[in-house]
Amino acid sequence: MQLALVLDPAKCTSCKQCEMACAYENEQTFNPAKSRIRIFDFHEDGRFVPYTCTQCDEAWCQQACPVNAITTDPATGVKLVHDNLCVGCKVCTIACPFGTVNYNAATGKVIKCDLCMGDPACAKACPTGAITYSDVEQAGFDKMRAWAAKTDSGAQAT
Repeated sequence: MQLALVLDPAKCTSCKQCEMACAYENEQTFNPAKSRIRIFDFHEDGRFVPYTCTQCDEAWCQQACPVNAITTDPATGVKLVHDNLCVGCKVCTIACPFGTVNYNAATGKVIKCDLCMGDPACAKACPTGAITYSDVEQAGFDKMRAWAAKTDSGAQAT
């Protein structure tokens, strides 16, 4: 069973607890700017969307790295940045189509979500369940079930 972060924007209130927990876990500071997860704010609609690295199967960041500083953990599928190999060229930040690989000016290295090595602080800190750490395949099933429940009630009304 492979676990992943499952993000549910409908439950996000933009409380920023995930950003604070991530920043503290990884940088020992309560500074959302240093978080590896972000909340995108759609002001006009009053909606918030958490986003972070999706741990792509064919990770463009990993393929673009000229020094092979990004590897895949075979057990979890997590793409890991090795600080001892990273030269801070930022090619991976350009290659990531989602903008979830970032440059840390304080260290001169790149940072991205590593799922806190299997115990994501963001998921533990989320008070609404907008961020959970669960079975990837089960998460897809739950979304299909929710959609089916919506369409089923509409079909019975006719």
